[in-house]
Amino acid sequence: MTDTFDKVANFTLDSRAQDFPDSTLKAAALMTLDTLGIAIGSGPMDAGRIARESALALYGAGEPRLSARMMFDGRRVSVAGAAYAAATQTDNLDGHDGYNPTKGHIGVAVIPALAALAETVDDFSGPEALAAVTIGYEVAGRAGISLHDTVSDYHTSGAWNALGVVSVAARLRGLSAEQMRQAMGIAEYHGPRSQMMREIANPTMLHDGSGWGALVGVTSTVLAEKGFTGAPAITIEAEDVAQHWQDLGQFWQMEHQYVKPYPICRWAHAAIDATRALIREHNLTHQDISAIHVNTFRESACLFQGMPDDTSKAQYSLPFAVATMAAHGRIGVEHITGAGLSDPLVASIVERVTVAETARHSDRFPECRIADVSLTLADGRVLDSGDVHARGGPEAPMDQDEVVGKFMEFATPSLGADRAGAIRDATLELTETGSKFSDLGALLYDAPDQP
Repeated sequence: MTDTFDKVANFTLDSRAQDFPDSTLKAAALMTLDTLGIAIGSGPMDAGRIARESALALYGAGEPRLSARMMFDGRRVSVAGAAYAAATQTDNLDGHDGYNPTKGHIGVAVIPALAALAETVDDFSGPEALAAVTIGYEVAGRAGISLHDTVSDYHTSGAWNALGVVSVAARLRGLSAEQMRQAMGIAEYHGPRSQMMREIANPTMLHDGSGWGALVGVTSTVLAEKGFTGAPAITIEAEDVAQHWQDLGQFWQMEHQYVKPYPICRWAHAAIDATRALIREHNLTHQDISAIHVNTFRESACLFQGMPDDTSKAQYSLPFAVATMAAHGRIGVEHITGAGLSDPLVASIVERVTVAETARHSDRFPECRIADVSLTLADGRVLDSGDVHARGGPEAPMDQDEVVGKFMEFATPSLGADRAGAIRDATLELTETGSKFSDLGALLYDAPDQP
């Protein structure tokens, strides 16, 4: 084993929940809550339904100790299938958290994996659940940075969040360091190195590959448990990535995730926020605006243009998102699904939106997601936003009340206020000594009551 892997193994398998900073565990609870909100809100969508039906058809559990109920569904499949279904479902409502340096998302795979794995092990404490979540974020985040730093293509989150899932599974299931090393190697080898910009150019239910990342991570862990071997994970063990792991257990990436105010690709958020700020500052309505011009970074400028005809395109469309904000002052699930996709008001505003890449914004990506917007008004005035950073990250954070409010907005329509409120309370109480994951788990698996 290399020194770097030893560091990762010690951090993953031997660290104690009480050794983690309170601020880190609190952040883990908020990110867990935020991810659960998107998992719930995405439940009725086609991608989630198809993922659950496919898991039932393809990933049944032959061993009772490796079976798990699917989240907010209740039907039992393999633990890998349950993680896959929930991660795919969550991935298809683009409102989950992310981390700028990875250019991707972690909780979307780690939280579904935690919920599935919890079905296969003895109950554990709330702080231990948050420690496992934190470990998943810290390992996945560094694996993602390592991958981006060493390859030319831009791969989806599934390529590297699979390793974070292995770390969660290895800790909860009590793997040895050697077993975990093999599992990491298997997961990296089979992780979905899918090309992100292909999905940006042609938005579909593939999204960010995180469902396959969760499936591969859990499957790799079970394979290693049974003795299967894998080549060392070079995103951990290669010499040229060692610097990305030096601060493990010292710098807490967990505390630097961003929360999305809107269920839209993060690359569009700076333009949305700039538009929102100008409208609010000048007390405008859509009737006052004759043109909207967005200057943004290259990846953002590549987002889908025109009026989308399905929710995947809507979630990956900058002009549509900006137009929806101008039309309605907010962006919710109802705007990116169903009748929202043929909203004539939004369609009329989309025609007034132009987008251009600007070098100064591109130069700051991925560390920053910055855009500026100019509104040309019907009276001829031009209003400029100046450079605006997307809300929700360390640069412009959302406070706990805002994150909780977002959770309730996404969870209540499917579950009702009582069950959504109970999940909210049980998640936030995971930080407390004496809490148990089962207090939350009891609320996570049953299907929503039918109206």
